[in-house]
Amino acid sequence: MVFYIVLAFVIIQRLVELVVAKRNEKLMLAKGAYEVGASHYPFMILLHTSFFVSLFIEVVYFSGQFTPHYIWLVLFLMLQLLRVWCLVSLGPFWNTKIIILPGANVVAKGPYSFIRHPNYLVVCLEIAVLPLMFQAYFTAICFTILNFIILSIRIPMEEKALKEGTDYTAYLERNNVKQP
Repeated sequence: MVFYIVLAFVIIQRLVELVVAKRNEKLMLAKGAYEVGASHYPFMILLHTSFFVSLFIEVVYFSGQFTPHYIWLVLFLMLQLLRVWCLVSLGPFWNTKIIILPGANVVAKGPYSFIRHPNYLVVCLEIAVLPLMFQAYFTAICFTILNFIILSIRIPMEEKALKEGTDYTAYLERNNVKQP
């Protein structure tokens, strides 16, 4: 029973985030922003959708572990707090797509004052923690690897776009961040 509640919570959360992302996208585009990396976005949607399908199938038909391991559940709940902190910190700049507003100042508050891509860290950890909570080891391993592959494309693309369109380079220099 707990598995279904957690799964429903996360799916509803993602759907709400898509609504927020679409609203933010429209707002940014109206201010002159542009999208970068649209070609890989359908693969991200496929990855995340497949993740939920795989998790459901593995738990329901293979692991049968419907009660979470509570250490993983606590970690998952902490990740949700960090996720909300990321979204609130970015405000209208948060999106599931790479949307660049030319000349914008990079957000350097909240978790973004400590780490460059905290939202991606949260997603990486969620993709591992959520399946581990219910002993869905195949899903945890497989989708962690797939997510790292897609992020190895997305993050450099996003960083390049931020450097070209915003004050990102100055932000990195101000914060003594070693650039790749």
